Amino acid sequence: MVRYPAVAGQFYPADRTELEQYMKSFCRKDVPKVKARAIVVPHAGYMYSGRVAGETYSRVEIPPVNVVMGPNHTGLGARVSVYPEGVWVTPFGEVPVNSGVTAELVNYYPYTADTAAHLYEHSLEVQLPFLQFCSGFREDLSIVPITFQHISYADCEKAGEGLASAVKDEDSLIVISTDFSHYVSQEEANKLDSFAIDAILNLDPEELYRRVVTYNISMCGFVPATVGIIAAKLLGATEAELVMYRTSGDVTGDYSYVVGYAGIIIY
Repeated sequence: MVRYPAVAGQFYPADRTELEQYMKSFCRKDVPKVKARAIVVPHAGYMYSGRVAGETYSRVEIPPVNVVMGPNHTGLGARVSVYPEGVWVTPFGEVPVNSGVTAELVNYYPYTADTAAHLYEHSLEVQLPFLQFCSGFREDLSIVPITFQHISYADCEKAGEGLASAVKDEDSLIVISTDFSHYVSQEEANKLDSFAIDAILNLDPEELYRRVVTYNISMCGFVPATVGIIAAKLLGATEAELVMYRTSGDVTGDYSYVVGYAGIIIY
């Protein structure tokens, strides 16, 4: 199976040369890299969130296995959808799906092998060029693509436990793709997003889930973030670091109506 780009030319350049220039402007080589269990990165158009994503990817080692998990914006497919096999295509070339890990993962509730959820979804696709470029285009790079619709906290716990079991013997990174507050003022975004970010930095998945629901924070990927934190802790993560927080207003100059973006490393 081949998953072709759905948002190349919209969220990021479809031309390889132009995309490489974007990557060079976002990603740094002058910072030390750490071995991370997970990262939180945004998935907006590169002109808005590329700097936050690039700063975060620049600070971590990109391993062979990358579990790329994000929200399902389209509503298509299974509640928790695992793309089972094949390759994903970007302007940089093909990235294989790690079918060994996906075959193991779908043995656990609530994961389902499914391709429909991934047809038009951008939250995972926009992460791939960063993984390719920041890994130095490593030949053994592979992905485990997962999208999440809304599920209960109890199901998040089961999903986190299943994910940790599926990758426990792999050299892996969990890539949590999420934006934070959507279409609120800068002041409101700063306040609400700090609630969610603090819970992530405290590695408290239940509190993250509770705060997003209680304060109605429009963080689109809070479910994969909750699952990712649970899995990362089971895999040995003990701390987290905020790399950068920005909003779309920092690009457009319009702070009355912004989207929030955060880059976080969990290790």
